[in-house]
Amino acid sequence: MTNFEFSVPCLFGLEGIVGDELRRLNMENVRVENGRVLFSGDGRALAKANVCLRTGERVLIVLADFPAKTFEELFQGVCHCNLEDYIPKDGAFPVKGHCLNSTLMSVPDCQAIIKKAASKRLGEKYGVTWLPETGAKYQLQFSIMNDRVQLYLDTSGPGLHKRGYRANANDAPLRETLAAAMVMLTKYRGRDFVWDPFCGSGTIPIEAALIARNKAPGMYRRFSGEAFAWLPADLWGEVRAEAKDKEFQGNYRILGSDNDPKCVSLAMANARKAGVENVAKFQDGDATKMSLPADSGILICNPPYGQRMLEQKSAQQLYAALGRHLKYADGWKKYIITSEPEFEHYFGKRCDKKRKLYNGMIQCNYFMYTGARGNGKK
Repeated sequence: MTNFEFSVPCLFGLEGIVGDELRRLNMENVRVENGRVLFSGDGRALAKANVCLRTGERVLIVLADFPAKTFEELFQGVCHCNLEDYIPKDGAFPVKGHCLNSTLMSVPDCQAIIKKAASKRLGEKYGVTWLPETGAKYQLQFSIMNDRVQLYLDTSGPGLHKRGYRANANDAPLRETLAAAMVMLTKYRGRDFVWDPFCGSGTIPIEAALIARNKAPGMYRRFSGEAFAWLPADLWGEVRAEAKDKEFQGNYRILGSDNDPKCVSLAMANARKAGVENVAKFQDGDATKMSLPADSGILICNPPYGQRMLEQKSAQQLYAALGRHLKYADGWKKYIITSEPEFEHYFGKRCDKKRKLYNGMIQCNYFMYTGARGNGKK
């Protein structure tokens, strides 16, 4: 089977986690870069990364990498790419992408040039003057940064954060890939009690349940690559069957709570869609007043920031109330993501460690209260 070079874009701050995931999946030649992770592999690796990867955003095949400061250089670079190895005669090949810090900064113009060059290359190879584009979709993506062009073929379709279980969400949903990373950063292995006191649509508890059971996040969704003519038709079924065989069974303690009954109902519905309704449980409750669900465990949460759901002052008051409520919860490790830079001040305790993460376009810190003593480093 042909070997490919792959690129997995990810949220800033998650590159190392994505790299570690790919290594655990036995991918070859894994290299971590800013905003993405590269690896090598065949068609089976393509399918496995799509089905099993929790924290990456999508799986792209690297088709070309060349410098370009002019539209002519861009056109010629695409013309020299062996697109016919990937896109059949009737394949649809829309183009999208972005430009940054480059001479070529007009995305619509670059899209048009790449489309024209791809049409020329494919038309010449197939001996036609017109391409019908009536078949499966082969989404071309481009990135032009610092006058260097990278051309990709998207194998995922909708982003990998779209697991398929969250048809609806509350007003400030947490991306599934980020929620999975937050759980993984706690070193959760299925033994501790996990509690999210601001569960919203249930993303953190559901991702924790998927991790506890070692359930592949892409098990029940479809990917663009499943329609690619050059991939064996039975490949995806084989990869899903292998992932299914690696699932765990056990008694896990995962709870999500929220003071909005509508959110709780939504979270329960999402857990059913994800197939973890017997693992992740949900209940009504005010995070600043309800009794702790166990003597010890891991608290992971995404409380309101003040930018989207509450005014900033109200959010700060909430953090203070939460800190008072959890002041003596020494048996609990606490992991809290927020964009509030002075969170520790309002929460009333300095964290043991913090990590910069991005929730969408919002720069946040992941404050980690791990029980470590003696350094207080951040």
